[in-house]
Parts: sequence; structure tokens; C-alpha cells
Amino acid sequence: MSITGGDVVDLGTGLYAWLPPKRGWGLANCGLLVSSRGALWIDTPYDPLLAGQFLVESRKRLPEGVGIDRVIVTHANGDHFWGAGVLPDAEIIATREAREHIHYDPTPQQQHALVAGSDPGTPLGAYLGRHFGGFDWSATTPVQPTTYFTGELELTLGDYTVQVSSLPPAHTTGDLMVHLPAQRAVFSGDVIFSSTPRQPGDHPVHWAGPLENVIAACERVLATGAEVIVPGHGPVLDPAGVREHIGYLSYVRDRAHALHASGVPATEAARRVIGEGRYPDLGLPERLVVTIGSEYRHLDGSALPGVLEVMAEVAAVAHETGPAATGGGPE
Repeated sequence: MSITGGDVVDLGTGLYAWLPPKRGWGLANCGLLVSSRGALWIDTPYDPLLAGQFLVESRKRLPEGVGIDRVIVTHANGDHFWGAGVLPDAEIIATREAREHIHYDPTPQQQHALVAGSDPGTPLGAYLGRHFGGFDWSATTPVQPTTYFTGELELTLGDYTVQVSSLPPAHTTGDLMVHLPAQRAVFSGDVIFSSTPRQPGDHPVHWAGPLENVIAACERVLATGAEVIVPGHGPVLDPAGVREHIGYLSYVRDRAHALHASGVPATEAARRVIGEGRYPDLGLPERLVVTIGSEYRHLDGSALPGVLEVMAEVAAVAHETGPAATGGGPE
């Protein structure tokens, strides 16, 4: 079954956030900035169906004669990037470092074949079907950025300034954040996965790290003075929500370091942190396998495994802990 829907939230001064219909793998927040002389997207939905729905909603908010001619990609994970194909003439902007992660991830059609062809009787096949089976990349042509930059990039959209800043490796190699001074807003990409008591989110997943870099990126978001922070996933936050998220990241970092120092293997360390139940409202706790594994690699210099190998470990831990601990994904 395809995933459909999504809410458009008016953040004021020509800025909108598109929030997916539910939480889970692949359901990322996106942004639309509109002026009388142009419009741009900040990130895209995962597959052509969702991206097409975002495009329909975006066009409802465009002045006559204005099109969407730029897409700023906060990082190269497909759930923020692959939907750009619905805007074939748009300039796609990413960091130079994002190319490394593009080569790490499978292509859309490779991922579609993997999900469709996996044995649902295995933990990995069941996990991929449950969390990714609602997306359709069978006809998705791989997209590539058209503009790469390093450091800082300042754009002008009508009367609005758009400040784009690359970040050290954190969620991925090649993250960036988008600061919109006139709107007092930041789109953080996946250096922030948010949750609130009224809108619980999921555990973050970080492929690059170290977590100290993720925390530093969150501090850079706060340093902008923005009052509205749109994370990569989860509800829109204020600065207090970002500080709470820093507390979560610090906890995971400290536990990972302590367990590493005690000689506990990475996947077992993830199991132990899950078992502590410190954040019971967050879904997808098995994603700690990825985040803690990334932290361990920075501590011991081990090699980056393939994404399929990582996901097999994630699925195995999810299978062990049971459905009650793996909420949040698309059904």
C-alpha cells in the first residue's frame, strides 16, 4: 500500500513546512519558500507519489507565473533527495561532501528491487517490507545535484536571504543546514530528529558521526537565534526542544563510550541502551544499532560496513525486541 498525505504548515513570511502523514523510516519533513520572484524547496519526499503530492500543495501557494526552480538538499539520503525528479529543470544544491554518501547508498531502483525481492520470512525481509514496502521507486531515475559548494553559500530569493551552511560529518558525510533570517527559522536536516510529549517521534539514526559533531551541529542551529526549527523528522521545535534533543544525544554518546571502554561489542551495546528504556516514547529503538555502531567506529577506527549489513543487524535487533519496541514505521 502506498503512503499518501501530509500536512502543510504555514510558518509565516512565505515559508511552509510539509510534514508527512506519520512517523517512521523515510518520512522526512520538507520546506517551501515562496517569494514574488521565485520559490525553492528544502528537501524532497522519498518517492514520486509523495513528491508529487508535495508539488501539488506547493503550487497552490505560488504566485501566478512563479515556479520552483531550486532544491536545497540537506543531505543525500534518498528520503530527502530522490523526490527531486518531479522538478526535472530545478537546480539541485548540495555540499561537495554529499557525493560520498550518494555512492554509499543504493540507487532508487536497487532499493526497490531489494525491498520487493527480500524474503518476508527472514528478519531482514520482514523489516524491509514493513518499513519500506509502502514506497515505490520502480520508475525513479537517480537524481544528481547540479550545484556543489563547500563552506557557506548565500542565496537570494526575492527579498529573502537564504543562508546555507555545510556541517562536519554528523548524520551523514555532507550535511548542511538552512537558515532563513527573515523567517527566524532553520531547517536542520537530520542532525535533529524531534519528539514532543504530544507528538512522539523516533530514535535518530546517524550514519557518520561522531555524536560530538551532531551535538555541535545542534549548537550551531541554536546559535542562529532561530525561533522555529524544522528538523529532518518529527514535529517543528523551538530552541528548548533542540536543547532537549542535545540531552538525548549526550546520553547516547556517554553510554556508547562507557560500553566501548568496557569491551562490549557495538550491537550488544545498542541492545543494552535499548534495554535501559530511557526514552520509552520514541519509536524504532533498533536504530541505535546504527548510531552506536557509528560511534564505535570513531572510537576504534573500524571500517564502515555496507548498508545492507547494517540493516540486517537493525532488523535482527528489532526481531529480538518485538513489535512493541519497533513502533513508528509505516504499516
